[in-house]
Amino acid sequence: MTEKDRPWVMRTYAGHSTAEASNALYLGNLAKGQTGLSVAFDLPTQTGYDPDSPLSRGEVGKVGVPVPHLGEMRKLFQDIPLVEMNTSMTINAPAMWLLALYQVVAEEQNPDVTPEEVAAQLAGTTQNDIIKEYLSRGTYVFPPEASLRLISDMIAYTVHQIPKWNPINICSYHLQEAGATPTQELAYALCTAIAVLDQVRNSGQVDEKDFGKVVGRISFFVNSGVRFVEEMCKMRAFVELWEEITRERYGVQDPKMRRFRYGVQVNSLGLTEAQPENNVQRIVLEMLGVTLSRSARARAVQLPAWNEALGLPRPWDQQWSLRLQQVLAYESDLLEYDDIFDGSHVVQAKVAELVASATDEIDRVQALGGAIAAVESGYMKEALVSSHAARRARIESGEEVIVGVNRFETTEPSPLTADLDTAIQAADPEAERSAIASVEAWKQQRDEVEVENALQRLAEDAKTDTNLMAATLAAARAGATTGEWAGTLREVFGEFRAPTGVSGAVGVAQAVGRAGEELAAVRQRVKETGDELGGRLRLLVGKPGLDGHSNGAEQVAVRARDAGFEVIYQGIRLTPEQIVAAAVAEDVQCVGLSILSGSHMELVPAVLDGLRDQGMDVPVIVGGIVPDSDARKLVEAGVAAVYTPKDFGLTEIMGGIVDAIRRANGLD
Repeated sequence: MTEKDRPWVMRTYAGHSTAEASNALYLGNLAKGQTGLSVAFDLPTQTGYDPDSPLSRGEVGKVGVPVPHLGEMRKLFQDIPLVEMNTSMTINAPAMWLLALYQVVAEEQNPDVTPEEVAAQLAGTTQNDIIKEYLSRGTYVFPPEASLRLISDMIAYTVHQIPKWNPINICSYHLQEAGATPTQELAYALCTAIAVLDQVRNSGQVDEKDFGKVVGRISFFVNSGVRFVEEMCKMRAFVELWEEITRERYGVQDPKMRRFRYGVQVNSLGLTEAQPENNVQRIVLEMLGVTLSRSARARAVQLPAWNEALGLPRPWDQQWSLRLQQVLAYESDLLEYDDIFDGSHVVQAKVAELVASATDEIDRVQALGGAIAAVESGYMKEALVSSHAARRARIESGEEVIVGVNRFETTEPSPLTADLDTAIQAADPEAERSAIASVEAWKQQRDEVEVENALQRLAEDAKTDTNLMAATLAAARAGATTGEWAGTLREVFGEFRAPTGVSGAVGVAQAVGRAGEELAAVRQRVKETGDELGGRLRLLVGKPGLDGHSNGAEQVAVRARDAGFEVIYQGIRLTPEQIVAAAVAEDVQCVGLSILSGSHMELVPAVLDGLRDQGMDVPVIVGGIVPDSDARKLVEAGVAAVYTPKDFGLTEIMGGIVDAIRRANGLD
């Protein structure tokens, strides 16, 4: 009988409000049988700002835990021995900084051991994939070349000092969330890996004889959708392509170093607000896609909770998802067999098809100059926005069935959502004030001269080709803050705004059938209303705050363009003041705000107040993950309409925007 395969590392993606609350959550999850940690950081931490930055307003502790300095990192891992833990940190632009904080906390936990010995025992992963941030997630900080330099420095450091650490997690997860087809997910993730490995090799920081170790520590973080047969074949295609790239492009001889190692978070894009109990079976099917095939099985799995389309999951919801993994691993016989798909003609054909199409797309990107060039030119972003627009059109037409959303919508009342206000966990409203107070207290007790010297060293090293990890560790030990570390490097590297992909994206302007008729009717209403108001209707689509999940905003912008609006969309990470200024300058008839981070109750009123101060009486539309109770409050505050994930019909939303404009101008 085949030797039984070991279970994968079981995680839940968690962190919220404060370091103390997140620490309690981690300890509880570990007690329930979770075998690794997956840390969610809040948006200010992810984008390199302290809680007291104006850009952090409303975002502190919302989508993860704030970690503005070493003191908060200590609290986050209180009573958790880091040298015994496998920790995944979903952090990208400031990955070097968070790894430094993590390492220093581990050193403090083990005062009788040298720092070098502590580092050698640490195991885990920093996501650290900045290219997908430009394409989909939006938490980039620095320009592409500087970001690649930080990644390269960190890889070189960990290969030599933290050999069990995965310094980068090439993340195709968010590519699928942004609309990537399996072919695009394969190709763009592997192009990212090529760009990173080429950078490390060209930096000269790793000897040729050690380069196999670099390749061996590259891990991937993928998305598994509900089409679980196709997803399983995608993973087998990843294995084949990675084997070819590492052997032929980089000459890696050791088969262990060529192994495709990946963790997975199953698809959150397909989770529905309508009939959310259906999300449980979706999550199970998505988990099967990355566990059924032994030769392409994930080594770490984290599952979302059934209610993530509604808001922040509670500990019980996360426990449910953990139990799904445990039942599959410990009750079923899955782990007792060799790969059950070996020899399948159907699987072989599908894998071959994916390998061929992904190879063609990889070649196309490399011909453009590689992943960085394809980001800067907008090629990959436009491709993803177009793919996402096509998927949305298939859902709206009914060609792609979403149970409980566009088919089988009749339902019994769900006991899970009978009380929506208690079906999700609310973020601590005191988290922002607590985090700001923590930063103030931290600064009062540290040695300012030591901090200033450490940051000056960081700036000077950044102007040379010196590896920045040493200066980053010095800044962490001195007591610098997350915002100070990132701000110092911003001064040297500058900032960057990625292409939105909207202007060159292919939408559904030429849709046919019922969808085409509905779009044509809305387009006629847009034209007639514009004629009545004396010009083409102008819609401003705004992303206030630090939320970088721009998929919804991009799709609204593309569909609005197809419906005949003149669309103003300036991308992510804008302050309410900037959005108001753009609305005034462009003389728009409507402002649409997209917020998925939970900061709508702070940021939307700020936009409303700003527009009133400027004398602009235009309707404001809000879209995002907004609980019903919050939606009612926003409407009472003056918002014209609130759309949530259950409102999947973009053309119908366009009609609602026209209605709001007509009401605001007394045309009906």
